[in-house]
Amino acid sequence: MKKWLIPLIIIGLLAIALYSWGKGFNNTAVEYEADAKTAWSNVESSYQRRNDLIGNLIKTVQGAADFERTTLREVIEARAKATSTTIDASGITPENMAQFQQAQSGLSGALSKLLVSVERYPELKANQNFLELQSQLEGTENRINVARDRYNEKVNIYDIHTTKFPGKLLAGMFGFEEMPRYKADPGSENAPDVEFDFK
Repeated sequence: MKKWLIPLIIIGLLAIALYSWGKGFNNTAVEYEADAKTAWSNVESSYQRRNDLIGNLIKTVQGAADFERTTLREVIEARAKATSTTIDASGITPENMAQFQQAQSGLSGALSKLLVSVERYPELKANQNFLELQSQLEGTENRINVARDRYNEKVNIYDIHTTKFPGKLLAGMFGFEEMPRYKADPGSENAPDVEFDFK
């Protein structure tokens, strides 16, 4: 065997090993990224369900002629803003994630205000359609929370794969960037003060 063949064989084996490593990293990163994008689509789907339920709730509440129009208008405006703020799963950035969260938080706040004000309207509280929608909204809020947690889990798997050494070296070459997580709303870590008046 000629001596010059040995370095060529070694270089060839190294090239095959590097190719296999790069291919394996890339394919796994693509899979994890796709899982995270699918999880984000499930988050948006859960929020869409909530928006649809709120639309039905608004129609039910509008039937009460003396219901507070300002509160109802706030919910309608917040819902319009929340439905117009969407994120394409392939372009999730911290900035548009923050805008999405802000719009959804605004809708949550307006909806909470609406549900509190309903307490003063016994005919609405007794309305079977309203009670069913209220129950479905509660279930949907739980779905939203589960979907957000699953999204964060998938992003965590993807981010670990693309930021651990030596994968981080390949992530930059292949164009894989860190994905933002869904974070709690500012101030949500502080428990609200609740006062009961027993007089």
